[in-house]
Amino acid sequence: MAESPLIVENLSFRYRDRPGAAIERISFNANPGEILLIAGASGCGKTTLIRAVNGLIPRSYKGQVTGRVLVFGEDTSSWKLSQISQKVGTVLQDPERQILGTKVLNEVAFGLENLGLPRAEIIQRVDEALAFLKISDLRDRDTFNLSGGEKQKVALAGVLAMRPRILLLDEPLASLDPASAQDSLDMVRKLADEGMTVLLVEHRVEDVLRIRPDRVMFMDMGQVRYLGALNGLSKVVNYKEVKLPAEDIVERAKYDKAPAELKILPSAADPSTWKWQSETLVKFEDVAFSYEPDSEILHGINLEIKRGDVIAVLGPNGAGKTTFVKHAIGLLKPKSGRVLVNGRDTKELSVAQIAATLGYVFQSPSHMLFAPTVRAELAFGPSNLKHPKDQIEQEVKTALKIVNLSDKEQDPPLALSFGQQKRVSIAAILAMRSRILVMDEPTAGQDYYNYMNFMDSILQMPGFEAILFITHDVDLAVIYANRVLLIADGRLVADGKPQEVLRDLDRLEACRLVPSSLLALNLKRLPQTGRFMRAEALAHI
Repeated sequence: MAESPLIVENLSFRYRDRPGAAIERISFNANPGEILLIAGASGCGKTTLIRAVNGLIPRSYKGQVTGRVLVFGEDTSSWKLSQISQKVGTVLQDPERQILGTKVLNEVAFGLENLGLPRAEIIQRVDEALAFLKISDLRDRDTFNLSGGEKQKVALAGVLAMRPRILLLDEPLASLDPASAQDSLDMVRKLADEGMTVLLVEHRVEDVLRIRPDRVMFMDMGQVRYLGALNGLSKVVNYKEVKLPAEDIVERAKYDKAPAELKILPSAADPSTWKWQSETLVKFEDVAFSYEPDSEILHGINLEIKRGDVIAVLGPNGAGKTTFVKHAIGLLKPKSGRVLVNGRDTKELSVAQIAATLGYVFQSPSHMLFAPTVRAELAFGPSNLKHPKDQIEQEVKTALKIVNLSDKEQDPPLALSFGQQKRVSIAAILAMRSRILVMDEPTAGQDYYNYMNFMDSILQMPGFEAILFITHDVDLAVIYANRVLLIADGRLVADGKPQEVLRDLDRLEACRLVPSSLLALNLKRLPQTGRFMRAEALAHI
């Protein structure tokens, strides 16, 4: 048998600014051509393990480390990062932290230029990587104007151009539409079949099953709880913590108590809490927009957001979903048409004025987080909105409880895992108590348990009169939305109830959406149930 490309021996690490070990006594080998899936709750140590393997620990992240990492039989502790990166390529959870170049071509070429390769070879490798990922059309684009999913692919192209022997992927599907996620996974399978060793950290376990990972590692509280064949995973994990196929959840949940019915948006249902008479909260009137003069991004968007709406916005990467939402919150102003918030044109309102009505959670938490502690981060918005001091205290505590971060109140937000940072950014908006909550990819980097819990809590919070979330997770729309918008090529191609919009499988495919096992099960049982339900509830029908 060929030498193991990667050997981790009794590895432990504790961050300098955090109590307790992030990972403890981890040992495993990764083999040539193997895909090792690493799963576990947000904050369990998956990303820390990746940082230790690629050398960022202890070079960039300081703390106490014991044990060792061997790459092709050599201890990497004395290697420079540049030396490790030629053998071990990494795609980070948040592409915003990885992209440095202003143009896609420059970004993908960056690592190769640092290696001092000839210009002709650099161009050849860049073009090969872009073609391999089917994103050659992005070659001359500005990285700033790319969607989150496009940035993820560009970051991966930059790594593949370096031709590493070991590939570390930290939540590579988080920002990708389902069809792009399938394409990326197929690419990962192809790379492994050609001999590359792949460590794949991913919460979307069900999606990864398609490419038959060779083994799975399940982590909990910084330790390895299971390492073995994929078919043994469901026996050792709680179905409420790791997202398994819907049929598996139904089979296991039928022996547990049925989940309680949610009282969705109680403020919207209670007329005594209404702040104004009109039912329409936000209105788009023939809205068009372009970042560059000759390239229109949004074309003639017409819709209303009404009290009581829980809206899922679905569509392919680069379709204009985030651009559409940024018009609702006033960060962007239409080139033609208009957006009305509470009946007033957003061109006449400041972003701060709109924030009292619409609270926005960015796709990337690094665009939001700046304060020295989690508590200060959450108190910032309510303080700016002039909430009373004792009310702010309660708002912060309530928001932290909803996102399951009460024990992180004094931690620096940027020292947390990506999934925890995402929850802090959501909590910061929850604390502001805006009337409409707008979230861009709220479940990116989240384990199943946490995202189900905080979505359940958010939908039952008093104060919100409508919720809108952009997502690539079809199941999020199935479980929580009462209205689905499909956006493709900057146009609104569908707007209706989930049961109506998501049953058109041809249209879903055209919008690069892939039916999940939960959607398929709900469509099958729809004549019996009359509505979409989570798998745990279907188990009791």
